[in-house]
Amino acid sequence: MTSQRDDRSGDLLVSPTTEDAVAASGSELIGGPPGRRAALGVSWWTPVRVLAVVMVVMFALGMVQKYPCYDGDWFFGANAQYTHACYSDIPHLYQGRGFADGLHPYFDKIPPELSNGMDHLEYPVLTGGLMQLAAWLTPDDGDLQDEARMFWFVNASLLMVLAVVAVVAVARTHRRRPWDALLVALAPGMALTGTINWDMLAVALTALAMCLWSRSRPGWAGVLLGLATAAKLYPVLLFGPLLLLCLRANRLRAFGTAFGGAVAAWLLVNLPVMIPATDGWSKFYTFSQERGEDYGTFWLILMQQRHEALDHLNAYASAAMLLACAGIAVLALYAPRRPRFAQLAFLVVAAFALTNKVYSPQYVLWLIPLAALARPRWRDFLIWQVAEAAYFLGVWMYLADTVSEKGRGLTEGGYHLAIAVHLLGTLWFCALVVRDVLVPECDPVRADGSDDPSGGVLDGAPDAFALRSVDRSPGGGALPPLAGPPVPQVHWGTTAPPSSPPPPPSAPPRD
Repeated sequence: MTSQRDDRSGDLLVSPTTEDAVAASGSELIGGPPGRRAALGVSWWTPVRVLAVVMVVMFALGMVQKYPCYDGDWFFGANAQYTHACYSDIPHLYQGRGFADGLHPYFDKIPPELSNGMDHLEYPVLTGGLMQLAAWLTPDDGDLQDEARMFWFVNASLLMVLAVVAVVAVARTHRRRPWDALLVALAPGMALTGTINWDMLAVALTALAMCLWSRSRPGWAGVLLGLATAAKLYPVLLFGPLLLLCLRANRLRAFGTAFGGAVAAWLLVNLPVMIPATDGWSKFYTFSQERGEDYGTFWLILMQQRHEALDHLNAYASAAMLLACAGIAVLALYAPRRPRFAQLAFLVVAAFALTNKVYSPQYVLWLIPLAALARPRWRDFLIWQVAEAAYFLGVWMYLADTVSEKGRGLTEGGYHLAIAVHLLGTLWFCALVVRDVLVPECDPVRADGSDDPSGGVLDGAPDAFALRSVDRSPGGGALPPLAGPPVPQVHWGTTAPPSSPPPPPSAPPRD
């Protein structure tokens, strides 16, 4: 077997076909795993370029899946966009939030007849900026339906670029494991939900932030996380894991740098709207506070079983999230080895998705890059994605049933089952990540002796604080490779592979 080496950093790269049985089986579709005579080192097709092309193809297939709606289902017949599972918020909000009439988000009030009572745009400012950019790029020389179609297409094109940014950032986060990003590019959730809403903006910014943190650039990582939080609320949750890990490794200065960068970036994009248009700016936060139990959640099942709204729902949801965060904190400080950043990041965002008052289908986008970094195992990842795809179909079939006089769709009981599949699938993947934290020998990323490739300043740092006795020696976070035959590698550089590949370094080099 030839060796695989990154042409920029010189790192030996892990090939998924040599360590993952499902990936090896799947590679048979393109000829099987590369063998001894594979001349991969002279190819222009580096892993990042391959991943970018795969992401474009898969995202385009997701756009094709929306064709029935593009062809008219968004506008003719309330039921068709659900039965064809091609619904998107984007074309409906073109007029519904005043973009068709040239209104400016946050500053101009939306007429009630357009927005069903929503007087201002209910999105964070950076997302609103992306929506406004797409509106400016949308030709206004057709009828309203043609403009709404083009508004969706313009947005979908911008979101495709952001999806490529996200997959490249994931590929660059674990430098010896770029092919883990193929999980992101091929994820069914990416193709199915990428153009439902504008969540891809926050996903791409968060992925970039994690990549920069892995390169020991906490200030710029914080800036990107601040911008991501200005696009969607969930990225701010990553500061919880960072604080715990930096506390355990005595790297609080790096955390402070990142947090300061985030605050500065968030204020930079929010203050120009917050000050002159306070009512419009605050709509996202007041709307989030006021909304009740909604689709995709345990709270909805409970409400529909009780046949009445839940009192004090905000308190219940907040308490559930705080309890989950407390458990993650104990895990972070008690684990025999300091957990990897990606592991805790996945757990805290998953906890938010599981306890939140609403779970829209596109929220799976938040978790896909984090899952690929937390546990890059194809079988486990695909099982979880099948559960999410089942929920994707279930929610549209349930909505079809609610608007159809003939009852064509999924009943309330069937929809509760779809919600349960989504909840159990996510909980199952969380349980695997927790097992990897408590039993580091089960962690596929650490199988070669790595500590935390996404950890940046945390990678290889000794423990300074923990709730149990730990190894405080320099490099105490490192784990020797698992016993067994050496993992074969493949070469993906720009020069011919060496006759005998050098051994992997004891710790990943940093920029």
